[in-house]
Amino acid sequence: MPKIILSINAGSSSLKVSVFSYESSTSTPKQLAVIQIAGLTAPPANLSYDHGDTHIKHQELSNISGPEDAYQHILSHLISDKSLSELNHEDNIEFACHRVVHGGSYTTPVRIDRDTYHHLERLSDLAPLHNAGALAIVKAVHEKCPKTTNIAFFDSAFHATLPLPVRTYAIDPEKAERNGLRKYGFHGLSYAFITRVAAKHLGKEVRETNLIALHLGSGASACCIKGGESVDTTMGLTPLAGLPGATRSGDVDPSLIFHLTHDAGSMAQSSTKELHITQAEQILNKESGWKAMTGTTDFGTISKKASEGDERCRLVVDMLVDRIVGYIGSYFVKLGGEVDALVFAGGIGEKGADLRRGVVERVGCLGFEIHEGSNREPGEGLVVEVGESEEGPRRVLVVQTDEQAEMAGQCVRESDQLRRPAK
Repeated sequence: MPKIILSINAGSSSLKVSVFSYESSTSTPKQLAVIQIAGLTAPPANLSYDHGDTHIKHQELSNISGPEDAYQHILSHLISDKSLSELNHEDNIEFACHRVVHGGSYTTPVRIDRDTYHHLERLSDLAPLHNAGALAIVKAVHEKCPKTTNIAFFDSAFHATLPLPVRTYAIDPEKAERNGLRKYGFHGLSYAFITRVAAKHLGKEVRETNLIALHLGSGASACCIKGGESVDTTMGLTPLAGLPGATRSGDVDPSLIFHLTHDAGSMAQSSTKELHITQAEQILNKESGWKAMTGTTDFGTISKKASEGDERCRLVVDMLVDRIVGYIGSYFVKLGGEVDALVFAGGIGEKGADLRRGVVERVGCLGFEIHEGSNREPGEGLVVEVGESEEGPRRVLVVQTDEQAEMAGQCVRESDQLRRPAK
C-alpha cells in the first residue's frame, strides 16, 4: 500500500495542500491531488481542487473562519472523495510536511515534537507575521491526525551556506550572537526546487550549476547560487529585506520608519498575548509595497494599467525592475561572470512577460537577451527557455516552482530518519 504525504503551505490568507504517495525512500513521490482554500482574511473563503478529472475552481465556502477550519474542511474533502482511494482515512497519512518560513538555526527538516514546537514558537519573535500560521496548522494536524508525523521544512534552510561576511550585520557581535541577529534568507524551498530542475534542464550536476534566480510573487526575492549553493540572497533577518512586495516595503533606510510614525515601537492592534507585532513591523510588512502605492496587490492589474499609461502603476513596475536589475548586477559580479542562467519563478516571474522583458533588456550589457515570441508565450513546461539563445552561456529560463513537491521529495529521501520511532 502506498504511503501518503500531505505537503502543506500555510499562507497569510490561504491554505494549500498537495497530496503525494510514495513506495520507498528511493522512489519519486507521485502527486495525487492539490487542494486550496483561499480568502481566509477576506471572506467568503473559496475552494479549488484538482484530482484526476475533478477540477473545482473558487467554490464559495461558508463557516470557514481561520486556518484550523480550513484544514478540517480540506481533510474532510479529501477523505470523502471516493476516487481518491489512497486516502480514505486520516490514519492513511504518514507524513504532514509544513512549510515554515523562519527556521533560525535549523538547517535541515525536523520532526515536530513538543520541544521543536516550542522552539518554533520562540522563533516567532523573529518572524511574528510568518510562522504563526504554520504552527496553527501543525496543531490542527496533530489534533485531527494523531498518527501522522509532522515535519517542519524551513524556507531559511537553503541559505545555511551563506558565507560569514554575507550573513553578518555591522552591529555589536555579542548582541547579534545572543539574539540570533543575522541574514537568514527565505524562499529556500523554492530555490532548492529551482536549482535542481534548472540543473537537470541545463544538463549539469547541481554542484556545477551557477544561477541568478528570482522568486517573484507577492513576496519577492533574488538568490545568487554558486555550485548549487546559496551564496547571497536579498531577504535578511526576516522576509522584509530586499525587493519590495505586494505589502512589504523591501529595503528602506532604517530610520525611515521613525519619520513615518512616532509609534514605531508600540504594539500594533493586530498583536495578541502570544504574538507581539510592533507598529513598525505592521506598517513595513502589511501596509507598504505596491498595495500602498496603487491600492491593489494584483501585479497583473498593475502591469496592465502601467501599459495603459497609469503613472503610479508605471512607477511600481519601473521600481521593481530597477531593484531586480541592481541585484542581478551584484550577483553577476559575485559569480565572476560565470552564470549558467537567469531564472524567473513565482507567480509574477512565471506570468509577467512585460516584467521579464524589462529586466532582461536592462541587463543586456551582461549578455542576456530575450526572445520576444517565447517570452510572450512560454508554454506550460516545468522549465522553459525565453532567452534568445538556448545553447549559449547566457540562458534565460522560466521555472514553475513547486515548494510542495520539494518538501515531498525531501521527505521521501529522508523518510527513514524522519519517521516517528516505533513505541
